[in-house]
Amino acid sequence: MTDGERGAVIVLTGPCGGGKSTVARLLTARLTPSVRLHGDDFFAFIDQGAIPPYLPEADRQNQTVVGVQATAAAGYAAGGYHVVFDGVVGPWFLGPFRRAAAGAGVPLHYVVLRPDRDVVLARATARGPGALTEPDPVLAMFQEFADLGDHEPHVLDSGALTAEQTARAVRDGLATGAYRLP
Repeated sequence: MTDGERGAVIVLTGPCGGGKSTVARLLTARLTPSVRLHGDDFFAFIDQGAIPPYLPEADRQNQTVVGVQATAAAGYAAGGYHVVFDGVVGPWFLGPFRRAAAGAGVPLHYVVLRPDRDVVLARATARGPGALTEPDPVLAMFQEFADLGDHEPHVLDSGALTAEQTARAVRDGLATGAYRLP
């Protein structure tokens, strides 16, 4: 990396069980220099008064955390790093990422991993301690990603792919600009 080089922000998102964290690790292993920002970690920084982010009363908290996530991602990218942000970012939360990336002068890519309902439910409920495994919020989140309107071209069905195949498909889409947001 030389002075003045800019990286990029890659928002890798989708419902629980979509494969975000596994694919994010594979992507950052192949991008140099790279940073993986795990979105859940930002919620864990809240020591007192944290509200589960899937509850309606968490809206103010979620807006704050997403703003911090976007600022951190753009900050690393402005320093020349390829940033893979691994977290739940529906189109309704893209505004802070768009503003932060534009302010930092870095490209923003949006990739939604969206396997089918049964795959999401099986993967999410089989995860270990600390992960959201309750079927009702998992299915509610799946439903939120079911129809993304103008953002449907950013969807990758990762259900029938291995993690490596999914990472390769994401890399190919990034190379062609398929996931870049204007």
